[in-house]
Amino acid sequence: MESKNCVKKVYVETMGCQMNKSDTERILGMLSHFGYEETQEPKEADLLIINTCSIRQLSADKAYSAVGVWGKWKDEEKKKELAQKPFRNIKIAFCGCVAQQDKEKLLKRFPFIDLVFGTNNVYELPYLIERINNGERVCATNETPKKFTDGEEEAKYDIKRAKSLNAWIPIMEGCNNFCTYCIVPFTRGRERSRKPAEIMEEAKKAIKDGFKEITLLGQNVDSYGKTLDPNKDYDGRDVTLANLLRDLNKIDGKFRIRFVTSYPTDITDDLIAAVKECDKVCEFFHIPMQSGNTDVLRAMNRRYTREEYGEIVQKIRKTFQNVAITSDFIAGFPGETEEQFNDTLTAIDEFELDYSNTAAYSPRVKTKAAKWTDKFIDEETKSDRLARLNEKNREACLKSNEKCVGRVFEILVESYEEKNGDIILAGRAENNKIVHFKGDKNLVGQFVNVKITSASTWHLRGELA
Repeated sequence: MESKNCVKKVYVETMGCQMNKSDTERILGMLSHFGYEETQEPKEADLLIINTCSIRQLSADKAYSAVGVWGKWKDEEKKKELAQKPFRNIKIAFCGCVAQQDKEKLLKRFPFIDLVFGTNNVYELPYLIERINNGERVCATNETPKKFTDGEEEAKYDIKRAKSLNAWIPIMEGCNNFCTYCIVPFTRGRERSRKPAEIMEEAKKAIKDGFKEITLLGQNVDSYGKTLDPNKDYDGRDVTLANLLRDLNKIDGKFRIRFVTSYPTDITDDLIAAVKECDKVCEFFHIPMQSGNTDVLRAMNRRYTREEYGEIVQKIRKTFQNVAITSDFIAGFPGETEEQFNDTLTAIDEFELDYSNTAAYSPRVKTKAAKWTDKFIDEETKSDRLARLNEKNREACLKSNEKCVGRVFEILVESYEEKNGDIILAGRAENNKIVHFKGDKNLVGQFVNVKITSASTWHLRGELA
C-alpha cells in the first residue's frame, strides 16, 4: 500500500552556476502549483531532482554518485511494496547541463531514473511529471527551447526563490562563442535574450518581496539584446545591457544591481558609462580571462589578446575608484607550455585582479579541445600548475583586501553568528568583498556603513562607522 501524504514533497539538489540556481527556483515555483512542497530532507521526498553542471568532470561524477544513493532508497521502497508494506513511490529526475549533454544514456546507465530533462525543457516540467507519475520513463532534451505559435503563450509560474537577500534574474541564456574547451553552447544552446518588460516585471516583484539585491544572469551577459527587435521589444531603443541597467536603476527602493558573467570584448564604453551613472549598480565586474598568454587564448578561441584584455581592465579602473575586477583561469590547457602558464601568473599581478576562479583543464565531450589528445598535459603537471595558480590567487586577494583598510564601505548585512559572546555580522560591499564586524543581529538585511580595520585573504574586518 502506497503511503499517502496530503502534499507531495520535492527535494532539489543544485550544482554549478547561478543559472542552475535560478532554474531550480523556477522548478520549485512550478511544482508548487501542482501539489509539491519543498523539503530540505531528501529522505522525505516523493520526488528527487538533481540539477547538474557539466563544466568539469568532477561535477558530473558528484551528480552520478548522488543519484546512485537515491536509487538505493528507491529499491528499498520497492521491496516494501513487494512485501505489501506501506511504501513511498519515489520518482527520480535528472536535469541541467549533464542531462542535456548525455540524454538517453542516463536512462540506460541508471535504470532507477524516471525522468531526464534538459535546460530547454524546464517549462515542460508539469507535463513531464504527469507522464512519469503515470508510469512512463521520459527523456526530454530539446536542442532549442520550444517555440510558441501565434496565440499560444508560455505558461507563467511563480518563482520560489531561495531564502536570501539576492534574487537571481536570468536575462539571457546560451552562448555563440564556442570556446574550444567549453560545453555551454552544446548544453545551453545559442544566445537568446528575454524581453526587457519581462525582466522589469520580475525585478519589481523581487524588490517588492523584500530582496535587497538583484543579479542579472547570462553566460555572456554583455551580449544581452542581440536577438531582440528594438522596435518590437523596446520602444525603438537599442536593446542593450546598458539601457536595461538604466531602466532597472529607476525602480523605487533601496537595493543593488549586479550582473554576471562578462565577456571581455563585449564590455562597451556605454556599459561602463551606465555602471558609473547608475547609483544602484555595483562597481564590480567579473571578466573571465582564462589564460594570460595570447597564443593560448587563440587556441581557446577567445576573441582578444593579453594586451586587449589589459586595455579593458585599465579603462574600467580609470573610471571607478573602488571597483573590483575578478576573473577565471584554466591551468594546463592542451599544449600550454610552462612559459605560457607563467604568463597567467604575471597577468594576475599586472592587471591587479582582486580574485579569480581557478580550475585544471577538464576535457568535455563535443568540444574541440577534447579531441587534441596528443596535446593533453599529464595530471601531475596540471595539479602542480593549479596549486601555483591558487597560491598566486591567494596573494592577489590579500593584496587587494589590504588596500581597503581605512576605507568606509556601505555593507549589505547578510548573516550573523554568535562567537565568544559577541554577534559577528557578515555582509558584502558594493565591490563584492565580504566584511565581518560586530553589531546587532537585527541589522541583517540592512545597509550600514563600516570602516575597514584589517584584512585577511578571504575577507575584511571592520567596525560600524
